[in-house]
Amino acid sequence: MRELVVLGTSSQVASRERNQNGYFLRWDSEGFLFDPGEGTQRQMLYAGVPATAITRLCVTHFHGDHCLGVPGVIQRLSLDDVQHPVHAHYPQSGQEYFTRLRYAASFYERAELREEPVEEDGLLSVGSFGQLWARRLEHPVESFGYQLIEPDGRRMLPEELSRYGVSGPAVGRLQQAGSLVVDGRTVTIEQVSEPRAGQRFAFVMDTRLCDGVFRLADRADLLVIESTYLSSEAQLARNFGHLTARQAARVAQECGVRKLVLTHFSQRYTDLTPFHAEAAEEFDGEIVVATDLARTPVPARR
Repeated sequence: MRELVVLGTSSQVASRERNQNGYFLRWDSEGFLFDPGEGTQRQMLYAGVPATAITRLCVTHFHGDHCLGVPGVIQRLSLDDVQHPVHAHYPQSGQEYFTRLRYAASFYERAELREEPVEEDGLLSVGSFGQLWARRLEHPVESFGYQLIEPDGRRMLPEELSRYGVSGPAVGRLQQAGSLVVDGRTVTIEQVSEPRAGQRFAFVMDTRLCDGVFRLADRADLLVIESTYLSSEAQLARNFGHLTARQAARVAQECGVRKLVLTHFSQRYTDLTPFHAEAAEEFDGEIVVATDLARTPVPARR
């Protein structure tokens, strides 16, 4: 299963309708928790996301609405006796803040949290999920966005497998080795499969338009991006290091994004309908105006 679970969509402060930030990405057996703001632990309960599902914690920057939920989440990992290690990524420049958040209160630490701070643009980790990249953004404090890239692979074709007599465990051996001898003849992976493009996910929070935004959004199947303001407040957005809905949609259009998720809305807006309308003027793909506790699937493979 690959889906985004939205835990909160408000910037700066929570409202009656919107919690502070929080986003959980289910990616097969992995669980990425992005920017847990205050109240995230309770939102996880409402959304049916257990602490045991978290394998990576990714913080873009150290403004409160993106990290004040970290203490509760980290303590919950130990309370629920999570058995697997959880990797934590955050700007290295904010190490002091992360340490304070991690040990904000006394608790019996049993879970294994592996701190892997981000110092610069580049590849952070490679695993069964693919590659996790960080890209520098432009905000009053140091901020990084995250990009998940699944390597290109191949899709097995059942009709061709049957025609060449490849079945059962032999399919796995063929995928691993690239070729296999069946009944005296060599069968190659190219004969029984076709290319399959890997999927991409991008997470872009507090930033002005900059090169990092476009690099993160490049060919994303699902782009989660801040759209704090409408374009009528474009100057305000720039002053405080944020994007408008129109800018976010323009990025999605130029970068070949398939599904656009707008979030991180200023508390000044109670009606979010204009965000969709404004984005639709720039982007001709699927647009989701995020709401708390909503689930959004990663689009099916092309």
